[in-house]
Amino acid sequence: MTTKQTSNSWVICPNPNPQALVRLFCFPYAGGSSLIFRSWSNSLPITIEVCALEFPGRGNQTRSAPFTRLEPLVSAIAAALVPHLDKPFAFFGHSMGGLVSFEVTRLLRSEYSLSPVHLFVSARRPPQIPNPDPPIHTLPEAEFVEELRRLKGTPEAVLQNVELMQLLIPTLRADFAVLETYIYAREAPLECPIAAFGGLQDQEADIQELEAWRQQTIAFFSLQMLPGNHFFIHSAQPLLLQSIAQKLISRCDPNHF
Repeated sequence: MTTKQTSNSWVICPNPNPQALVRLFCFPYAGGSSLIFRSWSNSLPITIEVCALEFPGRGNQTRSAPFTRLEPLVSAIAAALVPHLDKPFAFFGHSMGGLVSFEVTRLLRSEYSLSPVHLFVSARRPPQIPNPDPPIHTLPEAEFVEELRRLKGTPEAVLQNVELMQLLIPTLRADFAVLETYIYAREAPLECPIAAFGGLQDQEADIQELEAWRQQTIAFFSLQMLPGNHFFIHSAQPLLLQSIAQKLISRCDPNHF
């Protein structure tokens, strides 16, 4: 497998495709890495090149300390992305990745005058709706692990593997700190379309909350609910990728750009 990376390994493209018409940059959920998206290009048209973000503290950036605040993380991501934005691009973010991709989009607009052709946000309430849950990133370890179990995103075998959890917990705490210390700042709505996805059994972002993403764009907005819990990104992956492909193909007409 050929992999294209930046020198600091922020951007991972498992199957580089210089002929693609659009690049889809994928932002992982809390505790996740670029590996989540390693097979996506197998299910998407060749006109779409899939590139995944690798946040510090995991994957090729294991030795780098994870960020605990959103603003410096977003600034670092934007700087790493800019060399890759030499053709039309789109963002997909799941859960934590949805918020991060949204704020990266706003920063690219204000500092670089760049915009994705489409923003896909998944399993994440819009930023203007405060998190109703108490913060968990400072909880004692046993309670923190119980919260992870409740979210159903970490396999039980992993949760019970003490040595593995000792490696994962610092990064997970940092990611939840990013989310739980975030303060929304009102700005003008985006000019790119937003497509929101939700899980029908997801307790973290319901259909009414997801609908409120509409307020964040003056362009086209769509909402699609898929079967599954908070991690429908895995269980309903074929449906999710089909929808992303359909929306990007309509934007991939060379005359559109």
